[in-house]
Amino acid sequence: MESGLYIVATPIGHLDDITLRALRILKDVELLAAEDTRHTRKLLQYHGIERSVTTYHEHSSTDAMIEKIRSICDGGGACALVSDAGTPLISDPGYQLVRAAQDAGIRVVPIPGPSATIAAVSAAGLPSDRFLFVGFGPAKDSARRSWLASFAFEAATLIFYEAPHRIVSMLADAVAVYGAEREACICRELTKTFETIRRGTLGELVEFVAQDSNQQRGEFVVLVRGSDQTEADFGEQEQELLGQIAEYAPPKVAAAMVADYLGLKKKPLYEWLLDNKNSVA
Repeated sequence: MESGLYIVATPIGHLDDITLRALRILKDVELLAAEDTRHTRKLLQYHGIERSVTTYHEHSSTDAMIEKIRSICDGGGACALVSDAGTPLISDPGYQLVRAAQDAGIRVVPIPGPSATIAAVSAAGLPSDRFLFVGFGPAKDSARRSWLASFAFEAATLIFYEAPHRIVSMLADAVAVYGAEREACICRELTKTFETIRRGTLGELVEFVAQDSNQQRGEFVVLVRGSDQTEADFGEQEQELLGQIAEYAPPKVAAAMVADYLGLKKKPLYEWLLDNKNSVA
């Protein structure tokens, strides 16, 4: 095995979902760093691999870990990094270690494999030619609604991660921001025993999850179809509000006020006011 830091994808649920190359690397590297050693040991034990595992998570010292890796690699050895599940650095810590390794001249080698994001896209039945991974949102409802609104006019399919205790409130907020008729898909417990993949409107999905406590358990990937509108296509009600405020405030101020209230970007609103200054005067 060539010297370097190997970034190894591991199963997101079913322990058989791992490549032969990944198993060889996990067995042969001199140092294996994992976010949760208990989780990784279960995977190793399942595949008959006996070896030590070193902890590396968001609270670990990157400087101390990179020194260990540098020492091993300088001697011709190899190291590996895994996350709890899936492809490392996708919505989990680790990029600081990769940056530090690159800055130290250590070769970084990706070992592709399972990813909850890609698995969900492949099975959701939503447009997949363009998608945007946004991960976990804020925990509080008000902050989450503002955050969701920042993607209101995104044309790509949106991909969210959500915790079980917030899944109902997150879907309710998505309905409030995107509308009950926006198409979406819930992927729950992918590759595990109780896997659920359900496509429908946001209104249908929030009702489906809220009425069944079993559908509020596990790990969630929520996909929301992109908007078919652009920011310049805000509706008549929004234009009327903008026009009314512009009667009492300069265009820049009016645009800023409406943008903040509706969760839109200011520039298209300001440009619309300039283009329609005679009709709103």
